[in-house]
Amino acid sequence: MSRTTVNFLLDTLLLVAFSILVWSAVIVRFVFPPAYDSRGWTLWDLSLDDWLNVQFAMVAVLALGVLIHVMLHWSWVCGVVASRLAHSKKGKIDNGTQTLYGVGLLIVILNVLGLAIAAGALMIRGPA
Repeated sequence: MSRTTVNFLLDTLLLVAFSILVWSAVIVRFVFPPAYDSRGWTLWDLSLDDWLNVQFAMVAVLALGVLIHVMLHWSWVCGVVASRLAHSKKGKIDNGTQTLYGVGLLIVILNVLGLAIAAGALMIRGPA
């Protein structure tokens, strides 16, 4: 399979996952009553919790698709990051340095995400 075909199929999968995510989010937000009033309500034999599970599954599929998309374009990502962060605008940056810049950016993103999740876990409050 050519690289173009792989990219097209991945982009199609991302479009489908995004569309299902938006559709399930609209169902959860506008079709069902608020969560505290939704007990016993179903849509096509799926409760609000089931629809929330569909929504989370689509977020996971979308995240995996984006991760694969970035992996397929990793050298381009590293090159762009390196060219933006490089101190010397004249010389070409070698592949090893580009990879270090890209991995550094990935580490920063994952740490920010992890800190945001940890903050939520530490600051959640139960009912009064």
